[in-house]
Amino acid sequence: MPTPLPLNPNLKNLPVYQPGRPIEEVARELGLPAEGIIKVASNENPFGPSPLAIAAMQKALAGVNLYPDGNAFYLKQKLAAKLGVEPANLILGNGSNEIIEFAGHALLGGDGAPATPDVVVSQYCFAVYPIVTALFGANLITVPARNYSHDLPAMLRAITPRTRIVFVANPNNPTGTLAPREEVIQFVNDVPDDVLLVMDEAYLDFLNDPLDLVPLVRLGTRPNLILMRTFSKIYGLAGLRIGYGIGNPELVAALEKIRQPFNINLLAQTAALAALDDVEHVRKTRVNNSAGLEFFKRAFRDLKLEYVPSFANFILVRVGDGQRVFDAMQKQGVIVRPMGGYQLPEWIRISIGTPAENERCLAALKMAVK
Repeated sequence: MPTPLPLNPNLKNLPVYQPGRPIEEVARELGLPAEGIIKVASNENPFGPSPLAIAAMQKALAGVNLYPDGNAFYLKQKLAAKLGVEPANLILGNGSNEIIEFAGHALLGGDGAPATPDVVVSQYCFAVYPIVTALFGANLITVPARNYSHDLPAMLRAITPRTRIVFVANPNNPTGTLAPREEVIQFVNDVPDDVLLVMDEAYLDFLNDPLDLVPLVRLGTRPNLILMRTFSKIYGLAGLRIGYGIGNPELVAALEKIRQPFNINLLAQTAALAALDDVEHVRKTRVNNSAGLEFFKRAFRDLKLEYVPSFANFILVRVGDGQRVFDAMQKQGVIVRPMGGYQLPEWIRISIGTPAENERCLAALKMAVK
């Protein structure tokens, strides 16, 4: 029976984000033992959280009857010191996804926005950008990709007087591509001052020599820039949902008015604080990731499968019928990510696992593409 409630009309055609399938769900559906399934679908850290983070959470468990620090004082202090910024430059989110939604609230509604504001993204962009755009009734301008990557000059040309936000993920999800350094610098400098540029840097920690845009925030030269980062990937805290933005204090203050109280729970704050100290866990993860990317690139070349060179902790490979290959691999207890939802139906995305998980994933792929 249809609901009589006057729901937001933007919800009618709002796409729904489809995450990688949980191990437990696949086990129930296929009657497989959960311990025999591997998940290389959601770009998670195969080594799990930092041991320091686990120990810190265990110690903090006795305090979960109390509300967490709503301003995350100690975490902001440590992050600010690490980045060379002020705590006022930082906004924390329940995953960096929440910061994307903050941006929508702040810029896509109210009297200051056009009747239908524009949001500019690249083809093959992270699925949450179009979802948030649709949620706020804004107009999505999708710029064709260049070799599965951002065409930044074309994105700049796509900006209109109605544009309020531009989203750029670098490295990009789901393609793993990295925009040229010189193009990024030019783009950041050329985006109009009244347009918010959201640089999504969720996978920045996997780069050996990343472009550091933090000085632009620190010096206040680009007040329309916000950098998004996360503890979900290299720090292995995806299940705790904690990300952060680095931006101009005035912008951050506006976003703080939107942020719900206690959006970062006690264990998330505790684990993130400890994870920042575990340099060895980050180093080990980065080394494993580089080796895993090389392993899959060699394997794909041997199998004569097209792939997109990746700078993140996953790799995109063309397998013909992506959904069929996904289903076939899942029956073997290997969960990957089909890319039909990203308009890439012939592709799957594989997250880098441990060496043993990579070997098993490759064996399942070989069986599936026969």
